[in-house]
Amino acid sequence: MNADIIVVGGGIIGASFALQSNFQIVVVDRHPPPVVALDGEFDHRVYALTPTNMDLLQRLDLFQPADRARLGPIRAMEIFSDKQAKLAFSARSAQRSELAVMIEHGLLARRLTDKLGVANHVHYLSDGVPKSVDIRADGVSLTLEDGTKINANLLVGADGANSWVRDESGFSMREKDYEQIALVANFRCEKNHEQIARQWFAEGGILAWLPLPDNIISIVWSLPLVRAEELSLQTSDAFSRAVAEAGMNHLGAMKLLSPIARFPLRSLRSDRVAGLRVALIGDAAHTIHPLAGQGLNLGLQDAMALTQVLQKKSAAEGVGDLAVLRRYERSRKESVAAMHAVTDGLHGLFATDSALSVALRNGGLGVADKFPWLKKMLVARAIG
Repeated sequence: MNADIIVVGGGIIGASFALQSNFQIVVVDRHPPPVVALDGEFDHRVYALTPTNMDLLQRLDLFQPADRARLGPIRAMEIFSDKQAKLAFSARSAQRSELAVMIEHGLLARRLTDKLGVANHVHYLSDGVPKSVDIRADGVSLTLEDGTKINANLLVGADGANSWVRDESGFSMREKDYEQIALVANFRCEKNHEQIARQWFAEGGILAWLPLPDNIISIVWSLPLVRAEELSLQTSDAFSRAVAEAGMNHLGAMKLLSPIARFPLRSLRSDRVAGLRVALIGDAAHTIHPLAGQGLNLGLQDAMALTQVLQKKSAAEGVGDLAVLRRYERSRKESVAAMHAVTDGLHGLFATDSALSVALRNGGLGVADKFPWLKKMLVARAIG
């Protein structure tokens, strides 16, 4: 089997890259297409997508009319510190209708998979398990466990934090264990959330409330290991009370609607995201702390950047040429490094209760809230 590009990983990032491209692509995914019921409870795994990335998904013509009822626009955001310092901003200040849009993992994955199955330029192999890869100056060959061999000019690793492509290509990686667990669940709220996302930065933990339709919120609560274990073992009612109290009871009583999912938190960063005939996108290239909610957004921007670099290459260049892929690597270096610095810095600032850290985190929010130009800059960075 021959193609221009092989994409290993048919999840959200790999699929979005494949669908943007005008090259002949083979997508290899270890997992069969997701079976998702889109008429029941909301998926507890959700993403806050920036307007830029929602625009990308709209251009791919993913959504059906009924899907709109399952999207949750965020019109404003409120951020609190442990001493009740507050930073607030709205979509109006950025001259947008929304700061972000909440979308379920299942809905997005299902729609992308549906598109892969009908795209003329994509050959989609589900249940395809990579066995070996041969990377040469003149091309790349991927062999699957069932014996299928695919020849191409470029191999794209979109296969997540435990990337097979990254490991087989010899890219080194830096890892940081935050020694935290993120607890994720959905709740129905007594009071109207008014499409406001709220986040509390407190000693030892970071709690986000993210608005979904029908007065439902999804929470992400990043906590030290022992505290996360204690909370996850509580009854539904006790856990609901703990979540409400941690959020200062802003939305009144809360009722748990989903299982409590647990995600160990770590930061991963590949020292290189491009080499001869190989490029990494999404979590294969980098994972960050979820406190800023930007992990998937970074991955979608990777996919868009790689697409643009390949489309703009000269006629004399090949899609797997090192000079071409280095341009992709350079285009992503600043944004990814900045997001790592922000998330690591905020985690460090709120993971300690030293007097200096307390003063900085509370004073910093208060200062930012008093200067409209600073808030506009922060909003522009968040929705870019």
